[in-house]
Amino acid sequence: MARGRAVRRFRRTRLGGPFGARTDRGALSIFVAMCAGYVVLVIALVIDAGGKLRLAERVDGYAQEAARVGGQQLDEAALLQGQGYKVRTAYAEEAANSYLKLYGLKAKKVDFLDGGATVEITVEAEFRPVMLGDLAKRKVTGKGRATLVHGVKEAETD
Repeated sequence: MARGRAVRRFRRTRLGGPFGARTDRGALSIFVAMCAGYVVLVIALVIDAGGKLRLAERVDGYAQEAARVGGQQLDEAALLQGQGYKVRTAYAEEAANSYLKLYGLKAKKVDFLDGGATVEITVEAEFRPVMLGDLAKRKVTGKGRATLVHGVKEAETD
C-alpha cells in the first residue's frame, strides 16, 4: 500500500498527473520544428535573392549590348551632308529589339541623348523565384548606354 502511494505521488509530481505540475514533454520537438521552418525560409530567401541579383546583372548586360548594337546604326545621309555622326533612331531601336529578341526580351524604353550620339536602352525582365513562388515575383530593370565615338586619339578625362 505504501508503495502504491509513493508511485502515485511520483506520477503526480514528476509526470504531471491531474493535480501535479505541467510537464514539458514535446516542447523541444515544437522548438526544433519552428527553428527548422525558419531555417528553410532563410535558405529560400538566400537562393531567390541570389537569383534575382544574377538576373539583374544579366539584364544590365543585355541592355548594354543592345545599346551598343543600336549605337552602330549610323545616319549615313547626315554624315555625307556634313552634319556629323548621328544614330538613325528607327534603325537603332529595331536593331536593339532584334538583339534583345534573341534572349526573349524587348526594350521597354529607348532614348537618344546628346543629339542622337548616345543611345540609352531600358530593359525589363520578370523574375520567377525558385523557392518562394509568387511571393517574390518581381520585375527586374536593366539600363544600358552607348555613346557614339569617332576619331578618338586619347582618353577622355572627367
